[in-house]
Order: sequence, then structure tokens, then C-alpha cells
Amino acid sequence: MVEGSKETLTNDHHGWLKAKAWKLHKKMVELLNNATKVGKDDPRRIVHSLKLGLAITTVSLFFYFEPLYDGLGASSIWAIITVVVVFEFSVGATLGKGMNRAIATLIAGAIGFGAHYITSFTGNIWHPILLGILIYTISATASYCRFFPKLKAKYDYGLLIFILTFNMVALSGFRDDEILKLAWHRLANILVGAFIAVAICIFVRPVWAGADLHQFVATNIENLGTFLEGFGIEYFGACQGEMVGGGNVMKYRSVLCSKQNEEALAYQATWEPPHGKFRLCHPWKQYQKIGTLSRDCAYCFEILNLYLNTDQIQLPLEIQRQYQEQCVQVCIESSKALKAMAKALRDIVPPALAKSHIEIAKKTAGELKLLLASSHFHGDMNMVSTTTLILLLIDSFSCVEKIVDSIHELVSLARLNTALQKSDVTPTEQKGSGDKASSQPHHIVTIAQSQFAE
Repeated sequence: MVEGSKETLTNDHHGWLKAKAWKLHKKMVELLNNATKVGKDDPRRIVHSLKLGLAITTVSLFFYFEPLYDGLGASSIWAIITVVVVFEFSVGATLGKGMNRAIATLIAGAIGFGAHYITSFTGNIWHPILLGILIYTISATASYCRFFPKLKAKYDYGLLIFILTFNMVALSGFRDDEILKLAWHRLANILVGAFIAVAICIFVRPVWAGADLHQFVATNIENLGTFLEGFGIEYFGACQGEMVGGGNVMKYRSVLCSKQNEEALAYQATWEPPHGKFRLCHPWKQYQKIGTLSRDCAYCFEILNLYLNTDQIQLPLEIQRQYQEQCVQVCIESSKALKAMAKALRDIVPPALAKSHIEIAKKTAGELKLLLASSHFHGDMNMVSTTTLILLLIDSFSCVEKIVDSIHELVSLARLNTALQKSDVTPTEQKGSGDKASSQPHHIVTIAQSQFAE
């Protein structure tokens, strides 16, 4: 009996160990699969990790070689800390953080040394009191500045480093007579760490935030064009048996949530030196303007999408056939214009092909208005949905016109090729057509924005 119970316990123990080992094996396989997926989604992430390891190894030489260690002192650990904190995925983000850290350290070190030097003349009693008042005032003011939207977006990290460095230098000077040496060592180590991080980030397989922003905005415009093409065929051309893949059509929704990413990339791109097709003073802010217009377009599409997914607002075939040809043509031509603009934006050339598509769509939109005004379906409740749909299509076309004008403006500001600026269609002429479109009411877009926000 006892031997049998021991054998049962042993078997149970072995079974428990096998179950635990199997669970551990499954978790390891899942972790390996996730790591492989992250690397396959963007191989630059693997390169970034290797670059960070190289930067830390390089800066750690200050500890291995005695002459370097003696030159920068025991505070050379700040060089390693700077590399870890500053080294970011893109060149722009690394430069932005590095400059914020270096400038904040320089200013805070100077102010901290000045505060210690001035208060030291007040005697042993008033010295700590006045120093405490300065520390309280400057720290509180810098902390409050972090709540300002513009300062928080661009210099939040710099303000944080300013508070940290100022207090370290000011307080260390109260107990240490070599305050100037301390401030110099800290600044020198931060500059060295930031320089190594920036150098490796730029010269070893660089990732440019400007190039990512350029591609990101162009892809968003292309996704908008895909939706318009799919909507025109699926809603009005279903009787012809034509369909477009729903997965690609719904990619326009990524545009609705693109603002934060665009703003971050645009800010990082402003720190980057000229590279590739992006010269000095490239108009990065213009990308944000194009992104805003793209989101306005996407808000219109969010309402248009209801016509695809809701049976209750499907129009009768008689009404559909009356407006089918014009509606499909507006959708198709606007879609072609958007895709032509996406290609033009990638190459930074004037969207010449988009002009012909815009002219056809504009002429067809005018025909739609006349057809709607002379419709014999007056009094029919279905005409409410028809009128809303046509107004949405016209409003969407107006947004497309504005995007065309903005891309013309971006190409003009970029000045990458002066010959391209002498094309038949100048940015000024296109801007005139965009201004006419902008005079149309956009209350439908406002409703869509409020619904999406909810």
C-alpha cells in the first residue's frame, strides 16, 4: 500500500513536471515567433538594436582606457547614460534628443554655477537660504513650462534635463568646492555620449524620419484613392458584377488616426540634415497640411462607407441608374487623381496627370448638380438619401482638389528641380481652383468629425 502510494506520487510529480516543461516550451516558441515577426515587419529594428549595442560598446572605452578615463573623470558614466537615453530609432529623433540634452545641460550648468557663486558671498547663514529659494523658484518655473503645449511637444525632455542638471550642480557646489570641474565633466561626458550616438545613427544604416513621413503621407493618399474606386464600383457598379477587395478599401481608416504619427515625424524631420532628395529647409510643415486635408477626406469617406454597410439607406435601382454614370465617374476620376498625386508626392514632381482627372471629375460634378436640380423624384423620401450621397461625393471631390493644390505647393517650396516649376500648370493656377472648391460648404465633414471623435 505504501509503495503503491509512493509510486503514484512519483508519477504525479513526473506528470506535473512534463506539463510545466510543455508550457515553458510553448511560451518559448511563442516568444521566438513574436521576435521573428517583429524583425520581419521592419528589418530596420534589428539594425537599430545592433547600432545601439555598438554605440554603448564604443562609449564604454572611456572606462577601459586609463588616459580617457583620467581626462573625463569618474563621471564618465554619464556618457553611457546619454547614449542609452538619446539613441532613438530615427536620425531626427536622436538629433532632437541629443541637442535638447546638450543645450539643457549647458544652460543649467551655467545657471547652477552662477547661483552657487552669487549666494556664496552672502555668508554661511544666508547662503543655504538664498540657494534654496533659487532652487525652488527655478525648478518650479521650469516644471510649469512643461505644461505649455508647444514647449511640451518640442522641449519637454530638455526641460526635464535642465531641472535635473541645475539641481545637481547647485547642490553639489554647496558641499564641493570643485563645482566648476564637476559641471565641466558632466557637460563633456554628455557631449561625447551625444556625439557618438548621433555619429553612429547617421553613418551606420541611417533611418530618416523625413523619408518615413514622406512615404507615410503618400501611402495615406493612395489609400484614400483605393476607397473611392472601391465605393464607386461596389455601390453603383454592382449591377455589372464588378467588386473590389474590402480589405484594401477599408485602409482609409488608418488616415483618421494618423495625426499624432505625422506630427512626431514632422518634428523629428526638422532636426535632420539634408539627405537624399530632401534638401536644406525642406517644407516639412507642408506634409502636416496635406495630412489634415487627407483626414478631412477620410471623414467624408466614413459617412460614405455607411452606404456600403447599411441596407436601410440603399437607393432604389431606378434612382441609382439615373445618377449611376455620373457618380461612378466622379469616384473613378477622383480616385485616379489621388493615386496620381501619391506617385507625384513620392517622386516630388508636379502631379500633371491629376489635372486631367480633376477636370473630368469637376465637369461631372457640375452635371450631377444639374441632374439633381431637375430630378422628377421630388417629394420622394428616397431623394433625401440621394441628395445626401451626391453632396458627400461633391464634398469629397472638393477635398481632393485641395490636396492637389497642397501637393503643388509642396513641390514648389521644395525647389528640387527648377525645370519642374515651369510646367504648364503653375501652383498659382491650381490654387485658384482650390480656392473655389474651398468656398463650398463643408458641414458634412464637421458632422463626420464629431461622430468619429465620439
